[in-house]
Amino acid sequence: MSSREEILGRVRAGLQRNATNAGAGREVMAAALSSSSQGPKPVFDAAPQALLERFRVKSELQSSTVDRVAADGDVPAAIARYLTDMKLPKTAVVQPVLASLDWVGAGLTVEARGARDADLVGITGCFCAVAETGTLMMCSSADTPAAVSLLPETHIAVVRASRIVAYMEDAWDLARKELGKLPRAVNFISGPSRTGDIEQTIVLGAHGPYRVHLVIVDA
Repeated sequence: MSSREEILGRVRAGLQRNATNAGAGREVMAAALSSSSQGPKPVFDAAPQALLERFRVKSELQSSTVDRVAADGDVPAAIARYLTDMKLPKTAVVQPVLASLDWVGAGLTVEARGARDADLVGITGCFCAVAETGTLMMCSSADTPAAVSLLPETHIAVVRASRIVAYMEDAWDLARKELGKLPRAVNFISGPSRTGDIEQTIVLGAHGPYRVHLVIVDA
């Protein structure tokens, strides 16, 4: 018996679960999840432009930088400008979901795949964004490998204005509605990786990218 089977066996024994009552137990859990009430939330303007502005402000407070473009076709040029301004390489790994954009026309060399240790710049989309906290919700899939947002030193995320929701609860509701089955991994990203473990001094990039740039697409 594996350690996993042993642990799950103890849990089943503690809950007195068996083949006879497992179905009833699943029904109880499903009912509890579907009827769960939401806790108190801050009140703010939920109009689309207000959500966009709140997301921008909160993102910048989390040490992200933010740019804004009119349409998808403007994204590669905006990213090229950012890389030039930051004196970063014009090569990047990009999530396959964004591979069809005209990266070559913007002077960028990209590879659509998961990230590796040597990749310095990673370009991703996001499932949605949370205005309350300036947070990206990343859902893993074959077209959106999680490593692209986690391994490179610089993470550039493309955010659609229409996918900015007010609260974390709204993000989960959207995932349940659109994805049906939740993905293998869901990551929430609020600015660059940071830690204050050593003498309570904040250090960026301790466990992931130390630079996060957001390109918001209005269309």
